[in-house]
Amino acid sequence: MNTAIVILNYNGRHWLEQFLPSVIQHSTGARIIVADNCSTDDSVQFVNNHFREVEVLLIPSNLGFCGGYNFALKQVKEDYYVLLNSDVEVTAGWLEPIIHLLNTDASVAAAQPKILSYADKTVFEYAGAAGGFIDTLGYPFCRGRIFTDFEKDEGQYNDTVPVFWATGACLFIRASRYHEMGGLDEDFFAHMEEIDLCWRLHRAGYRIYYEGRSTVYHVGGGTLAASNPRKTYFNFRNGLSLIYKNMETSELLWKLPVRLVLDHIAALRFLVSGSVADFKAVWKAHWHFLKRIGREQSKRKTVANSLRSYQVNPIYKGVLIVDFFLRGKKTFRDLKF
Repeated sequence: MNTAIVILNYNGRHWLEQFLPSVIQHSTGARIIVADNCSTDDSVQFVNNHFREVEVLLIPSNLGFCGGYNFALKQVKEDYYVLLNSDVEVTAGWLEPIIHLLNTDASVAAAQPKILSYADKTVFEYAGAAGGFIDTLGYPFCRGRIFTDFEKDEGQYNDTVPVFWATGACLFIRASRYHEMGGLDEDFFAHMEEIDLCWRLHRAGYRIYYEGRSTVYHVGGGTLAASNPRKTYFNFRNGLSLIYKNMETSELLWKLPVRLVLDHIAALRFLVSGSVADFKAVWKAHWHFLKRIGREQSKRKTVANSLRSYQVNPIYKGVLIVDFFLRGKKTFRDLKF
């Protein structure tokens, strides 16, 4: 199979204890690696003592999600990587459909399985659901999950289709394409880094897929809770970095100001609802984005020089927040691509 499943861990001994057994049971033939991001708990000792078939790769300091994976994957030589969150339960046959897809279609650079909630296995999970998309302003969403509205899994997404982005919670990717793109952008640290990687893959002429015949269950919030202001900060900061880095100039000139205004409205909603910490996180995100605008411009230029095409698909041409909040379009099937 020539596949390496790489689980990035930071103080996640409880997740490893709970979910490593399913990975071992259902991943025959794959190399399983726990890449430890300089944990201060007993994660490493626990894996070494209880899961001898699992390799441990030590990262000398906590480099975050992006830096941790970049460091680890430079040392892994398999043809295919699976970047798997530690709080994911896999199922029988989860590997084979996606590996078959990669084996049979060289244009596919990355893919993801169906992601259902571990807490309620009948419902799609926030991080990836049935494949990721973005709207014309660069807001991400998923089949099966728009904002915080989640669909039940009734077989409506048991298909194999191209998507815009595949989730970092369970990301299958060709090793050659990962390194060709320079891996994950470490300035993102965590959150939306996989969307940026997939956007660059599209610009390089490759495709991203969702494979509904493979299923995993994700706890979600295993590293940062959904309401954590730190997560709010990363989402708003990285959301701006994402479009600044990848959008064509003619689009960015008007879409970036619109995004800034909409972010301010979101911040006010946080404040009105009593989430003062989230309100502050949005303003901090904007300040840090603007503070490093020179670095953002340098990255934009570097990417533009190596990936000249801006014509990528599939992007939803509508404005998601308008369709969702004003037009009542609550599911992916309501949207017209």
